[in-house]
Amino acid sequence: MRAFLFLLLLAPGPLLAAEESSGRQVEFGLKVAQKGLWQEARFRFERAVALDPGNAAAFNDLAVSLEQMGEFEGARKAYEKALELKPGDMYIQQNYDLFREADDKRNRKARRKKAQP
Repeated sequence: MRAFLFLLLLAPGPLLAAEESSGRQVEFGLKVAQKGLWQEARFRFERAVALDPGNAAAFNDLAVSLEQMGEFEGARKAYEKALELKPGDMYIQQNYDLFREADDKRNRKARRKKAQP
């Protein structure tokens, strides 16, 4: 019986689950994003959405990190998923609108460059 209890104490439990929570991943991702460490932030936000696929804020944060890394198609998909999960969220909508405005401007500029001889 003692050996069984000892094994239970060694088994990963709630502490590990807390370290792996979506919210903790987002929290850490935000800290590294503030330092400009976008690759690490992206990893944390991807982990957060894997742990909680219904976390609209994590999808929004993932979109921001992808945008900062120049991965605009991925950013668009993440923003759209965030809005699908939380349609009336003004913060996510504002981020998406700003992204679309900048993305449209980038696309127009690229088309003009392509059209020049």
